[in-house]
Amino acid sequence: MESGVTHFDEMYGRDHTTREPYKDYSGWIQNEEVKRLASKVKESESFFRRTGITFNVYGDPDATERLIPFDIVPRIIAAQEWNRLEKGIRQRVRAINAFLHDIYHRQEILRAGRIPKYLIQKNEAFLPQMIGVTPPGEVYTHIVGIDIVRTGENDFFVLEDNARTPSGVSYMLENRETMLHMFPELFAKTKVRDVSNYPASLRKSLARCMPDQCNGKPEIAILTPGIHNSAYYEHSFLADQMGAELVEGHDLRVVDGRIAMRTTRGYSPIDVLYRRVDDDYLDPLTFNPESVLGVPGIMDVYRSGGITIANAPGTGISDDKAIYSYMPDIVEFYTGEKAILKNVPTWRCSEKEALAYVLDNLSDLVVKEVHGSGGYGMLVGPAASKREIQTFAKKLKSKPENYIAQPTLSLSTVPIFTKKGLAPRHVDLRPFVLVSPDEINITPGGLTRVALKEGSLVVNSSQGGGTKDTWVLEE
Repeated sequence: MESGVTHFDEMYGRDHTTREPYKDYSGWIQNEEVKRLASKVKESESFFRRTGITFNVYGDPDATERLIPFDIVPRIIAAQEWNRLEKGIRQRVRAINAFLHDIYHRQEILRAGRIPKYLIQKNEAFLPQMIGVTPPGEVYTHIVGIDIVRTGENDFFVLEDNARTPSGVSYMLENRETMLHMFPELFAKTKVRDVSNYPASLRKSLARCMPDQCNGKPEIAILTPGIHNSAYYEHSFLADQMGAELVEGHDLRVVDGRIAMRTTRGYSPIDVLYRRVDDDYLDPLTFNPESVLGVPGIMDVYRSGGITIANAPGTGISDDKAIYSYMPDIVEFYTGEKAILKNVPTWRCSEKEALAYVLDNLSDLVVKEVHGSGGYGMLVGPAASKREIQTFAKKLKSKPENYIAQPTLSLSTVPIFTKKGLAPRHVDLRPFVLVSPDEINITPGGLTRVALKEGSLVVNSSQGGGTKDTWVLEE
């Protein structure tokens, strides 16, 4: 391992002694030949290439499709660590759903003064068309991805709530499949919790959210923007694994007050639509009239209870980065409990004093767009040049309400396999949560994203990050 590291390493701790969750794995890898491991890296690449696991990079003329780099060293989480995370995630997701119901109905949290009204009223993620609409089973966020970072043995923070169309679950499943294929002996000696039932759980969870108009077994379909979308592989993968239809907007139309898909036998009604299309493109009659990705009239069918849309339109207001800074208040307001999982301290640049502080300390902070994602449109102060900081300061002054800022956390590291041996790299974690009217189901583990460049904190695949298999140990 590289020396002189001040962050917390999940395999070796701060004192460079192997931590308990990694003891079996550490014993195994020390007896492995570097040549064999290097050949396994090549094997994993050809496995991913054969399976077609790629993602698109927008605006990159040289490589429209790329493999996401996969690292063969797993990230290992002890059972008791996971139990604590699970409790915090469950509490947070319950609060998000309650917040969404409230914000589109009585708005008690605004009346109580716990969130400023302007943050909702002037927010483009808030959909007035959803006011008074209650989704089937009162579930707004059917699929949630909560991004978590770790800074110490017992220090976990939520970095972001993904309540719109969280992606990455196909990589979680394929990472495990790859590891099982390459290292069966490891799974024979280490009891790792299974993740392979996610597609079946997703189908079951969505079916439980069927609309009242559904008679019998619900028909489920996945709405994709099409093959040019960066997550198209995942859309087709999930449809295949779930036994659901993969459809595009032009395959759907309103028939007798229901949404129906084109089949060889004519149009057949669907009950639950797992959409991977943003709100703005969902219905050209309600939102963007230029959209060819959605279904004209779907919002009228939805409002009349003829279809379940997962996730519900308008959920973006709950994962907006300005609202994020109020999540501890939101959790307490709706659950009556203090938040188990902490937020990263956040400055709202829309506030005068906060903006002044952020402008004075840009070189030490991470600044993000309120509606940004994928690592785009952000400034990582410690890694930025003076010119980049000056340019960003101008953007910040012209539209302060567009940004929030956070301290640069000392993210935990997990070793990756390199030609020179094991070397620490920063990681985050995206557990996937399924919500139905009677259950919150959290897949044990999730997607670990890793910053492959030494010292880098940016884990997004679009910015050069990779992924790892995430092991939650059985108790």
